Amino acid sequence: MTSHRPSAVIVMAAGQGTRMKSATPKVLHELGGRSLVGHAVVTARALAPEHLVVVVGTGRELVEAHLAGVDPDVRTAVQEQQLGTGDAVRAGLRAVPADFAGTVVVTSGDVPLLAGDTLLELVAEHDKQGNAVTVLTARVPDPTGYGRILPGPDGTVAGIVEHKDATPEQRQIDEINAGIYAFDAATLRDGLSRLTTDNAQGELYLTDVLAIARGDGKRVGAFVTEDAMQTEGVNDRVQLATLRAELNRRTLDALMRSGVTIVDPATTWVDRTVRLEQDVTLLPNTQLHGATTVATGATIGPDTTLTDVEVGEGATIVRTHGSGALIGAGASVGPYAYLRPGTSLGVKAKIGTFVETKNAAIADGAKVPHLTYAGDATIGEGANIGAGTIFANYDGVEKNHTTVGRYSFVGSNSVLVAPRTIADGAYVAAGSAVTDDVEPGQIGVARGRQRNINGWVARKRAGTKTAKAADEALADAKATENLLADGSRPQTPAAHDAQQQPDPAALGDTGEKA
Repeated sequence: MTSHRPSAVIVMAAGQGTRMKSATPKVLHELGGRSLVGHAVVTARALAPEHLVVVVGTGRELVEAHLAGVDPDVRTAVQEQQLGTGDAVRAGLRAVPADFAGTVVVTSGDVPLLAGDTLLELVAEHDKQGNAVTVLTARVPDPTGYGRILPGPDGTVAGIVEHKDATPEQRQIDEINAGIYAFDAATLRDGLSRLTTDNAQGELYLTDVLAIARGDGKRVGAFVTEDAMQTEGVNDRVQLATLRAELNRRTLDALMRSGVTIVDPATTWVDRTVRLEQDVTLLPNTQLHGATTVATGATIGPDTTLTDVEVGEGATIVRTHGSGALIGAGASVGPYAYLRPGTSLGVKAKIGTFVETKNAAIADGAKVPHLTYAGDATIGEGANIGAGTIFANYDGVEKNHTTVGRYSFVGSNSVLVAPRTIADGAYVAAGSAVTDDVEPGQIGVARGRQRNINGWVARKRAGTKTAKAADEALADAKATENLLADGSRPQTPAAHDAQQQPDPAALGDTGEKA
């Protein structure tokens, strides 16, 4: 459903928001992956307006900088003083060309559940009825505090009366003003020019434009939304939390109806900006934020938070915190992994338990299974990184890069001191601190040779339980040796064979025979 008339949208976002009790302007508080004003702008774009203006005031520099990132085509207008909604719209209308003759939609920057379809329906009703003004309304079970819609003949609006000014009979009306309007541009300009501050608050009220139009014999109508929650605004953090939960519930409902399995909606949070394909499964305590996308067949969670992460088809991510990462199809991550920005994991590759990655490109089929820090690293196809390996990338001044080639093997508890290259098809022996490149087919061994010092425990740890255990073990070994030497105990065939064998060859550092 679309309007045939050109449209302009004015978003009122200049309020102080003092009840938020925050140094951050109210409209910059976030829910569902967007700021309050960000939601308003995205919703307004559903109308494809020729002109989109956000009226700013409190914290204008912060709001303007934020809007430049949300929608660079948005114009801003400044309400210098807080002189009411009429003054705010007057400021916004100055940013619309004077010869604009279409429909001007006025909405608020703090109603995050408002849907684009609702604005389309509002404008369509406005055009269909030939109204000069159409007000969005809703029916609520408890209208206390809201302006009431006074009905006129033939579905028109006779007026709007504020709760404090309403008679007992008027207070029984359950249709309320949602504070969102469609105006004929000429009617709006004329009405704004005739507003006065002759009221208790000394402000310019936008609702007075409706009365002016009505007095001029113009038709003022209403469009009633069946979803009253869409019109709820945010004035404090309690309302922010309430609408955040409601927005999330609606997001999850839509995802489940589109083919996503969400095992526990009560503990799952998904931003409006996230995209999930069919047959994705989200396990309990999963949070997906920002520009995260998840392909079909992937399983996320439990206890996982992903921000701006791309997850490939059939991947599995368990108990992981990740941001700015790319996870390939069929890859496995976690549990207890930390993926920092710049991480990419190839098809059927693995990042395992207690692994942290940053600016790390891990190719198809490569494995980083346990207890590893891989920063500023390239790990080739099919390579295996042993438990406890550290990519030592920082020299105290600069970050340096290390490359591990295709099908190479890095033994456990190794340190690769960047910048280094472990070539394709190379090995690094366990426990090595590698400071030189390793060429194809080589094994790099960089560790001290083991020495066993007899009697050290007795000399340095005398009187301890360790020393006592050592004494007992040595005594047992001596007794066994004496028995065998005396021949008082028959030898087993295995013992006899062992005595007949020559000393084994010395072993090299790699564990292979020298």
